[in-house]
Amino acid sequence: MKKTFKLDHPKIKVPRVVDSVKHEIKKFLKKERANPLPAGARYWGFDCKVGQSEETATEVHLSSLTKRIDELVENNIMTIYVAITPQAIEVEEPPVSTEEES
Repeated sequence: MKKTFKLDHPKIKVPRVVDSVKHEIKKFLKKERANPLPAGARYWGFDCKVGQSEETATEVHLSSLTKRIDELVENNIMTIYVAITPQAIEVEEPPVSTEEES
């Protein structure tokens, strides 16, 4: 998902628009997590970027994405760019010990 959100609306107040942006992000994550995993993958991971524009967007961890959006809104930035790229994460299993316990 690569999208630029405009937070200024003639009839809707900014906090409600921010809530709808966060809801749209959560809806996207839920939809992507429901997709079947490729062979060998254990779970879905997400690369996230957020900023005022595509050029100024910085990478953030998924858990701090909404906090970063709130920071941008506090600084009176009325345009927010969000990019979320899903990636299937493969986890290597630890080697199984073949020694028998006595």
